Amino acid sequence: MLALNRPLSTPSNGVWRLPASLRAYAYSTLIEPSGNPSVPPPWRPSTALDEWVERDARPISLRQLTFFGRTLTDSRLLSSANYVRQELPTRLAHRLRNMQTLPYTALTNHHIGYVYELYYSAFERLRKVPDIRTLDDNDRFCEVIKLCLTEHLTVIPRLAMGVLEIQGSISQDECDKFMKTLLRSRISRRVIAEQHLALTETFHSPWHFPNAKHSQIVAAEDDFVGEIFLKCNATEIITKCADLARDIAFKAYGPSVPVPEVVLNGHLDTTFPYIPSHLEYILGELLRNSIQAVMDKHTAGDPRPPPIEVLICGAAQHVIIRISDRGGGIDREILPFLWSFAKGPRRDQRLRNLSSVPRLAGTMQELQFPSANANSTETDRYNGTLRTLSGRPPDLRLGMGLPMSKIYAEYWAGNLELHSLEGYGTDAFLQISRLGNKNEQLSTRAAMDAL
Repeated sequence: MLALNRPLSTPSNGVWRLPASLRAYAYSTLIEPSGNPSVPPPWRPSTALDEWVERDARPISLRQLTFFGRTLTDSRLLSSANYVRQELPTRLAHRLRNMQTLPYTALTNHHIGYVYELYYSAFERLRKVPDIRTLDDNDRFCEVIKLCLTEHLTVIPRLAMGVLEIQGSISQDECDKFMKTLLRSRISRRVIAEQHLALTETFHSPWHFPNAKHSQIVAAEDDFVGEIFLKCNATEIITKCADLARDIAFKAYGPSVPVPEVVLNGHLDTTFPYIPSHLEYILGELLRNSIQAVMDKHTAGDPRPPPIEVLICGAAQHVIIRISDRGGGIDREILPFLWSFAKGPRRDQRLRNLSSVPRLAGTMQELQFPSANANSTETDRYNGTLRTLSGRPPDLRLGMGLPMSKIYAEYWAGNLELHSLEGYGTDAFLQISRLGNKNEQLSTRAAMDAL
């Protein structure tokens, strides 16, 4: 039986297929990015962009996103659509203005210019969508959103390579600020876009009855509202991420190297509203790092490596998760650059690795397992959100896991900190808001006089 209010079923490769009848509408304002690294983005009149830059983005909380979906009617779905219709071009306009303030040599970088063209194409396409007054209007709008989301899967690796290459034009600190601003904004756009797509899918479900009382239409065991899981259980997600991370390590190191156990303690029944893919990305990266560190340190005939200890603390307003390992701590040469996209001693290696990753959604559901689960069903998305970990080789270091995890943690007013004890191990502390009442932490708006 189909569950109500399940999250939208994203294709395992992250790519939506548009119906042929809607392709012309969606591509009507598409601008193909230039592939020539020496050609700057084409000049365009700035009047439309200026008008949208003047508008303020309207941040929203998990609780507010939930409100639209819990009692989903025609009018609420259309209200959600028009909110997204206004917010997406507004947030894109602010980031385009940020990119316009870069030095000329930076903006003409092949990768930065590519992202700029993608963003301008999406901005032009979205700002021209008229008021959404009917459900048919909303369906057409959803196809445009899907196209934008699919096109922008290439943004993260291209941005990262561009930031590494333009360090001669702007300082490393400015590179980091630029990267974090664009990634935070990217997360914000995908959250509201994917939430609306999920609500639309729920509305069209044969099990959805808009005029029925909420208690009559929502199964007690179903706690998804769009993309949001109202009773996210830390123990369950940690266990899923740990099992997959251990399996990856086993395949990478072989049966001769024992894989450390992951031991959970504390308030194991703690639940809170959250977007599972955000939490899984953070926990997956932290656990994968800890497991690999322990295995690298204890490869020489240690039959039982020390376990990874995870402590869950459920306070009144926050949930704190501590992940402790005995993997020897973090190298001194890397420690100062943990949260940086642009700094560090391994720039060339990171560029090579990033060039082999053409698409990266920054979530855990973008790639399929290399073996089983290739034929997962539409209701299997929650279990499928761990696939990215297995899709990337363990030795392919992108240098983005920790800084991306920190951006995800801070997005809903949380925090992520690491404390390294050289020669012993590392403690990671993840703090999450438990009430779901914190607004998304958006980047500051771009100024009209930025140029």
